[in-house]
Amino acid sequence: MRDRLIRISIPEQRLDLLEGGAVAASYPVSTARNGPGEQRGSGCTPRGWHRIRIKIGAGLPINAVLTGRRPTGEIYGEELAGRYPERDWILSRILWLTGLETGFNRGGNCDTLRRFIYLHGCPDTAPMGVPLSHGCIRMRNREVLEAV
Repeated sequence: MRDRLIRISIPEQRLDLLEGGAVAASYPVSTARNGPGEQRGSGCTPRGWHRIRIKIGAGLPINAVLTGRRPTGEIYGEELAGRYPERDWILSRILWLTGLETGFNRGGNCDTLRRFIYLHGCPDTAPMGVPLSHGCIRMRNREVLEAV
């Protein structure tokens, strides 16, 4: 896979993967309930240009549950969702982002990587196009697998 740039449109709730300056893929997403922002602890989705720095979950089945960047051994489904209705589900893969703009989304108190901002799968029943996350970018499970 060639190195890809990531552009998130918060107003459109859309993620674009760019290769060679052209959009290679585009996906609906759900960004932060708190809106856009770069500061650590803000619960906001960072703006600007990003790249995937770390990929977590290779070989895991779709809907595998991850907590603390580690697989739990669980597979998300109705029964598990019913047992933990308030859980913020991170499913299938974690694509950990790094900012590319020093002083804006890279370095200091605005560093996307140090803020643990990911692209990750979420329950397929979760709405896309509606900002509901805690800062990360939620995607459909099959689409986060494509984005790898």
